[in-house]
Amino acid sequence: MAQSHDVLFRALADPTRRAIFERLCRHGDQTVAALTARAGVSQPAVSKHLAVLRQAGLVRDRHEGRQTHYSAQPKALSPLIDWTSRMAGFWQGRFDDLEDLLKRMDQ
Repeated sequence: MAQSHDVLFRALADPTRRAIFERLCRHGDQTVAALTARAGVSQPAVSKHLAVLRQAGLVRDRHEGRQTHYSAQPKALSPLIDWTSRMAGFWQGRFDDLEDLLKRMDQ
């Protein structure tokens, strides 16, 4: 698996980071303060989670005065979507082979 896949998986492995990413996807740009209010963790923790998401390319930051606004970058999920599609095809083939084997065994 490519290193970019590893970075995406690591970034999305944490439930708090997934929640932050999902919130940005659903509600658009958010400040750190707005994300902290809903995250259930401290502002420094939210900032660290955002740094990991930014490193993975899942969020982008934009500075406006003293505030930083974050937005989701859903297209960054493309490698993950491609991988899951390949794996779905792999497992579908395995299940088809198993079904064929079971049918032959029943005859």
